[in-house]
Amino acid sequence: MDLEDTLLMMPGPVPVAPRVLRAMSKPMINHRSAEFAGIYTDCRQILADVFQTKNDIFLLSGSGTAGMEAAVGSVAGNGDKVIAIENGKFGERFKDLAALYAEVVPVVSEWGLPVDLELVKEKLEEGAKAITLVHNETSAGIMNPAAEIGKLAKKHDALFIMDGVTSLGGDEVKVDEWGVDIAVVGSQKCLAAPPGLSMASVSEKAFEAMKDIKKRPYYNDLKAYKKSGDKPRPETPYTPAIPLFYALQEALHIVKEEGMEARIKRHRTLSEAVRAGVSAMNIEMFPQLNEYSQYSSTISAMKSPEGIDGEDIKNDMKKRGIIIAGGQERLKGKIFRIGSMGNVSARDVLSTLQELEIVLYRRGYVDSLGAGIEAASRVIDGL
Repeated sequence: MDLEDTLLMMPGPVPVAPRVLRAMSKPMINHRSAEFAGIYTDCRQILADVFQTKNDIFLLSGSGTAGMEAAVGSVAGNGDKVIAIENGKFGERFKDLAALYAEVVPVVSEWGLPVDLELVKEKLEEGAKAITLVHNETSAGIMNPAAEIGKLAKKHDALFIMDGVTSLGGDEVKVDEWGVDIAVVGSQKCLAAPPGLSMASVSEKAFEAMKDIKKRPYYNDLKAYKKSGDKPRPETPYTPAIPLFYALQEALHIVKEEGMEARIKRHRTLSEAVRAGVSAMNIEMFPQLNEYSQYSSTISAMKSPEGIDGEDIKNDMKKRGIIIAGGQERLKGKIFRIGSMGNVSARDVLSTLQELEIVLYRRGYVDSLGAGIEAASRVIDGL
């Protein structure tokens, strides 16, 4: 399989624009120089619009998980309680990371089911320093109620820590309006840059909470990033992955050129087209929704058709040059997932659905070809 002809339709990494790849070939520079400070400042300014925040923003050399650990590890310790919401793999990861630094109070729903807001209220009333939420749970294809969690956290004076790794840059995220104290995003998702960087916005309330923490992460200490970021010539506390900063800056310029309103509309339209296409193939969406949850706008999770293993669908698609995702851990074989994040186009979505329909036809699940493409096209064309 020729990698250059392979279409990535998974929840990250996503295809990277040629101009972003070219940016990584620039010469190395001094990471304590005015040149690097200019790149860092430019990225932070564009990200402020993506995050919709006036809070400080920092860039870490490390994936989204590094940003998640920085978020909880920098503010929680000394026996603090952290409420960890879980309804998918990454909520579980946030819970496990928090447990390294604090006493975790889990609020768990079965993966793919809505967050239990009543249980969240109950746990907050018992007291907690912070609460964690994965906004867009890609393992289950469900968008969780960040605005509602933000209101509850504020009411009970708890820090709100949010994983926006797969929503920031692809869907509406209002960090300041929702009262998010620390929000994290990864480079290889909706921002369509290569893997290896994470970004975090941090409120003044969060910085205040760091003062009494004796045992914080060393490399991922947000207090250290604050000290370095506040210098007259902003920098990172440790040597940054310079080629990735070049790439991120170029990717953010693409985001700026498209405009966040248009970018969000594109993501939402294409994810709706995926849902329409698979529905026309009689495939059921996996997550169960309530009034406070939505289908993800950057990844669609579907139940595997009866009699067909989701891993077989994934493998069949790979043979046809399209990489989609299967289920993780307990969901392996039970679901498959199609990404629609980053710089994904209508053609990418239609090509994926066309190949999926052929795969299902050859496995005897659909009787004829064309219904999925027609349904998705009608969404894309606004019909």
